[in-house]
Amino acid sequence: MAVDIAIVIPARFGSSRFPGKPLAKIGDKTMLAHTCDVALSAARSFKQVAVIVATEDSRIFEYADTLHGVIPVMTPVSCPTGSDRVLSALDVLQIEPSVVINLQGDAPFTPPHVVAQIAQALVDFPEYAVATPAVRLSWSALHRLRENKKITPFSGTTVVMNSRQQALWFSKNIIPAIRHEEKLKLSERFSPVYQHIGLYAYRLSALRQFVGLPESNYETIEGLEQLRLLENGLPVRVEVVAYDAYEPISGVDTPEDLQRAEKVWLSIQK
Repeated sequence: MAVDIAIVIPARFGSSRFPGKPLAKIGDKTMLAHTCDVALSAARSFKQVAVIVATEDSRIFEYADTLHGVIPVMTPVSCPTGSDRVLSALDVLQIEPSVVINLQGDAPFTPPHVVAQIAQALVDFPEYAVATPAVRLSWSALHRLRENKKITPFSGTTVVMNSRQQALWFSKNIIPAIRHEEKLKLSERFSPVYQHIGLYAYRLSALRQFVGLPESNYETIEGLEQLRLLENGLPVRVEVVAYDAYEPISGVDTPEDLQRAEKVWLSIQK
């Protein structure tokens, strides 16, 4: 199978915070079906693209097998991260794409153009090993993120970058701190906070390097695998993207997040 770009969706049934979440319903579709629709739509922008669901559970495998245009792959239960599961799926299929996109199975409302944009970033900026998107938050969106973190403090990740859009740090805390917020609101339409979208485009060599590295110090502390990239000096390009019709939500990590996702879905349908 000749593949230039692989869009791989790691979909684990055994989530400790939300078991079975890929098969949870949002509106009239499962979360996994929504995410596969995103991947299939993005795939139309390229030639020789494979859309793959990588799972450790036969229930998800059998369900994904019913989705047109999707290749389900069984991967080991022991895969410690989504990135390990993505690489395992490629090895099972014995394919070596130039660009590998890790589209999290709990990101059902990622706009397809965002997936295409980070793939294009690796073409346009050969000095980067990885590309990932972020959205600059409006003041109202920042307020909602703060309110959400009062209930689920480890949902939602922010990122800071330098002037070349190279990632400096990711955190489950909201960064940067804003010392003169009220004054800044008078002159700036958007806040200085960028919310990270859990989506990655890797060069295959960078993905293999990343998976082969031990879990890093701050990765363990924050619970963010992308910090392993920064702690080991792998350059990450942050693509600033727009969500056209609605504000971004963080990944669906908990049943509370699912309730927020339902509200987003209802707003899209109006």
